[in-house]
Amino acid sequence: MLHSTITPSAKRAAFRARLASGELVRMPGAFNPLSAKLIEEKGFEGVYISGAVLSADLGLPDIGLTTLSEVAGRSAQIARVTDLPALVDADTGFGEPMNVARTVQILEDAGVAGLHLEDQVNPKRCGHLDGKQVVDEQTALKRIRAAVEARRDPDFLIMARTDIRGIDGLEAAKDRAKALVDAGADAIFPEAMADLAEFAAIRAAVDVPVLANMTEFGKSELFTTQQLADVGVNIVIFPVSLLRLAMGAAERGLDTILAEGSLTSRVPEMQTRARLYELVDYAGYSSFDADIYTFDLRNNHN
Repeated sequence: MLHSTITPSAKRAAFRARLASGELVRMPGAFNPLSAKLIEEKGFEGVYISGAVLSADLGLPDIGLTTLSEVAGRSAQIARVTDLPALVDADTGFGEPMNVARTVQILEDAGVAGLHLEDQVNPKRCGHLDGKQVVDEQTALKRIRAAVEARRDPDFLIMARTDIRGIDGLEAAKDRAKALVDAGADAIFPEAMADLAEFAAIRAAVDVPVLANMTEFGKSELFTTQQLADVGVNIVIFPVSLLRLAMGAAERGLDTILAEGSLTSRVPEMQTRARLYELVDYAGYSSFDADIYTFDLRNNHN
């Protein structure tokens, strides 16, 4: 009821322990707090907070237009309602190294378990679009060093994302990943890998957890969680999937109103009122009210 009873530090420690175990961490993207509760209930190990989803939710393209305050606010809303660790997309850190340092501390305060910072030039663009540019290696390393230095909770995960594969190839991605780990990155997010062999190559190049991005309509094939685990991937995200599913259903519903004049034919596809009430724990709130608000107002004439 209300918020998670697990502290942010405990979620971070649990996330670190899960990664250390070698078991795959599956992190679907939550597009709001309610979807985060659903992800937890279904038995996943973590929640991902996508910059692309946040941008789209605001009606904006994913080109670095969102602000730190917007990202931190939505991250806090999502992290508060789930016992799962949340990993958030912090784009390029919202500025220069000092801005990156502030980003880390603001997102620590938001209660997430970790963030990832990318090596794109600002304004960035979706990692699966052509025309990306990456910063030089020293600039990328400064971002990670600033993030590590600013971190107050040692369990807060600082992940480095590199987009260099789509520009300079796999060997450059391996070299950049190694350098980012040397700069202090706790994990590596190699964006837009072409196949499983490329994920395996990154896995062999570094000794920290590796993340796979299974976004639909992108550069990477949609490998199964077992395929990814078999090549040593530690975290898999499905960043925009739930939003795409929800928006697809919403569009079909609107078309049905236009075509049929009502949503009668779509009702079987909808989440029921009972299921919604179960997910938001109406029963828990009702019990809380009954136990706390026990006073009798019948004789109150003021």
